[in-house]
Amino acid sequence: MLTKKRRRLALRTCSLAGRLLIENGSNMERVNDTLHRMARAAGLQDFQAFTTVTGIVLGANSLPNAMVMNIRRRKNDLSKVTAVNEISREMSQGLITLPEAYAQLKWVDRQGPYRYQNLVEALAAAVLSMALMIVFTGDYRDSWVGFIDGGISYAVFSYMIRKFKIQYLGEFCSSLVIGFLAVLMVKAGWAHSVNDIIIGAVMPLVPGIPLTNAARDLVSGNLISGPTRGIEAVLTAVSIGSAIVIALHFA
Repeated sequence: MLTKKRRRLALRTCSLAGRLLIENGSNMERVNDTLHRMARAAGLQDFQAFTTVTGIVLGANSLPNAMVMNIRRRKNDLSKVTAVNEISREMSQGLITLPEAYAQLKWVDRQGPYRYQNLVEALAAAVLSMALMIVFTGDYRDSWVGFIDGGISYAVFSYMIRKFKIQYLGEFCSSLVIGFLAVLMVKAGWAHSVNDIIIGAVMPLVPGIPLTNAARDLVSGNLISGPTRGIEAVLTAVSIGSAIVIALHFA
């Protein structure tokens, strides 16, 4: 028989795990599976979970009140998703106790960006832009411009996200940079194709994870999170497309 204190700790552990998964880009099927696995390992009876992209409601018949967790921000950090999955599996296999699982989840939650993360991400975006520009367009001559444009624009995106906490504003401003840089490079005679440069440079901004999660949520029958994530991806695409159109029109 679980004590009242342990039951509350079990619900807090499950809610923290769910919040970490949703905040960092997990699909809802994975969230629900993880929550129920951890609840069984903790000994909760008749566990119920209602999950959306903006909140979690957890409850069990042994407790008079449900636990609600509000989710205000979301990003794509699959390393944290992997860490939470590993903790839940270790807990299910009995390798760690409930207090240890909660402590490890708190540690994962506290982990912020490492010292040079923004620089590494900008460099990775630059390499990705150059590689996909060659793959999609076959343009080797302007690939170095795609490298520069993709890296600078992603650095702008990271800065805007840190400064204003608004994802769509960051995508809009970075796409403006992509468009203006591509046009300036071509007008200066350093590059040949504006379209090829833009195609490569916008690839790091394309909402691949939200689109994938939207499709998986819809297939698994989650008719709340699926359309919501789809709308989020569409808004991202609109932000990118409108910024590119503005840049091409006024540059």
